[in-house]
Amino acid sequence: MTGDDSHPATEGSEHRGGMGAIVHDEGVAFRVWAPNASAAWVVGDFDDWGGTELVSEGNGYFYGDVAGASAGDEYKFRLTGADGDERYRIDPYARHVTNSVGNGIVHDPAAFDWGDDDFACPSHDQLVVYETHVGSFVGGPGGPGDLEKVAGKLAYLADVGINAIELMPLMEFSGDVSWGYNPAHVFAVESAYGGPDALKGFVKAAHEHGIAVILDVVYNHFGPSDLDLWRFDGWSEHDKGGIYFYNDHRSATPWGDTRPDYGREAVRNFIHDNAFMWLREYRVDGLRFDMTPFMRSVDGTGKDIPEGWDLMGWIARDVRDQFPDAIMIAEDLHGDHLVTSTASDGAAFHSQWDTHFVHPVRRALTAVDDDDRSMTAVADAITYDYGDAFARVVYTESHDEVANGKARIPSEVDGDNPTGWHAQKRAALGLALVLTSPGIPMLFQGQEFLEDEWFRDDVPLDWPRAEHFRDLVRMVSDLVHLRRDVDGTSGGLRGQDTRLLQVDDDAKVVAFSRHREDAADVVVIANFQAESVDGHRVGFPAAGHWSLRFNSDARTYSSLFGDHGSGDLDVGDDGVDGLPASAVVDIGPASVLVYTRD
Repeated sequence: MTGDDSHPATEGSEHRGGMGAIVHDEGVAFRVWAPNASAAWVVGDFDDWGGTELVSEGNGYFYGDVAGASAGDEYKFRLTGADGDERYRIDPYARHVTNSVGNGIVHDPAAFDWGDDDFACPSHDQLVVYETHVGSFVGGPGGPGDLEKVAGKLAYLADVGINAIELMPLMEFSGDVSWGYNPAHVFAVESAYGGPDALKGFVKAAHEHGIAVILDVVYNHFGPSDLDLWRFDGWSEHDKGGIYFYNDHRSATPWGDTRPDYGREAVRNFIHDNAFMWLREYRVDGLRFDMTPFMRSVDGTGKDIPEGWDLMGWIARDVRDQFPDAIMIAEDLHGDHLVTSTASDGAAFHSQWDTHFVHPVRRALTAVDDDDRSMTAVADAITYDYGDAFARVVYTESHDEVANGKARIPSEVDGDNPTGWHAQKRAALGLALVLTSPGIPMLFQGQEFLEDEWFRDDVPLDWPRAEHFRDLVRMVSDLVHLRRDVDGTSGGLRGQDTRLLQVDDDAKVVAFSRHREDAADVVVIANFQAESVDGHRVGFPAAGHWSLRFNSDARTYSSLFGDHGSGDLDVGDDGVDGLPASAVVDIGPASVLVYTRD
């Protein structure tokens, strides 16, 4: 069973399929799953909150059709438990709520005008992702940011070349300010961010700018606060959470005792329905699953919750089948190749966040002494492979790396002067590696203009920096356009094949090539030391004329940079290190050169 149509009425009945508030031409039907309730009502504006009794469908579901109800009405379910106690609950499937402890609001998913929107997510070899937190991306005197304010920056992102924005979770959470990883109502869009139509308007606007929308979803736990799902119909065991949750040791997570019961059919459908709602009703272009280790295991290390692993694979495979242009990303962080495997024992995600890249690269960027920068570790990070070059997301900053007091790269490099030469050079080096290494590159909000404040959900980005460091923003834009092969000169960066050309721990130089059939080969040479490296011989995959496409030390990117480095190269056929050709190059301090073969 898939989607919201996965809950048909009892065979032979005239009941409408679907869950929650089901808007139709004659009114609104309501269905709720409450297997331990002896009776159920829906109460709301449409009956002056007096209550319309729902009928049992004999399978744990209750259903009723209310002719006078319509979109915009507030409502709740009233349930009588087996113990006789009555409880009022927000509809678990509510698309819209007044707030996390308020009422549900009937929402018509079909009412939004999408116009001629027919956007398709770019292919994975062209994606450049920008991770964003709605509440802090653009703040204001009235409080946290919202989707309308984020939409106001879409033209800026498009100018940089960003073609995918990943929104941190925006399901209704407790209060108005949060990272979003405490979802109270997973079908509802956070009211402080603007609600469901605001998200649809944002997705439509993003598509008009050529930007895909990837949504972060949280299924490893719910809540834990403002959680009407808790003991929803009054039943529980062992003082646990009731029908939506495990009621034994499997309930425990680092965020609360609220791991969903992935073995219950209704709960599995609930999560499957939720994932597909974002794709169907909101037309998002992908989903990023938060902390999947805690869906597949109790302590986040193994696979001792096989039904959680199976649920992820079920959703991912159905997405591949029904939304072939969409992308499924896992935050697994264990380097498990099965996460992105489509084999029978794989979870079938398209890509996963890769700790094999972020940690060694950050260590090399932020080490105080050059002697502590391991080029072997950097080379391993660049070339780590899940069997597909784009089955991993590579980054040096994300909300996890730069929060709770953990510094952004410029501050970690030089906390006393996070806008100085050292900080700018290391930040530029890291950005260049992210955007040239195999994988789907991801930036974190503000990274392109040297934001040095650690991430907090109540502190907006310092947007004047985007103008102050406009030259660095242009550098990122140049890299993004190279990465996407916008000009048709750097197609190798979209290729599957990566070859290490040199790993020199003495000179602190790493060089590698990227290859794609019928496209220009690309050679990337990175110098990690704080001094320039001159007269350095590097092997190339072929002789001939190689054009310099990018030099991170170019003064056009910062007045502090030195314009040091070789220009175009005529690479000779005097091979080195087992390669058929080589050239002598000059490389600026903490710099990257990118060449393409004509």
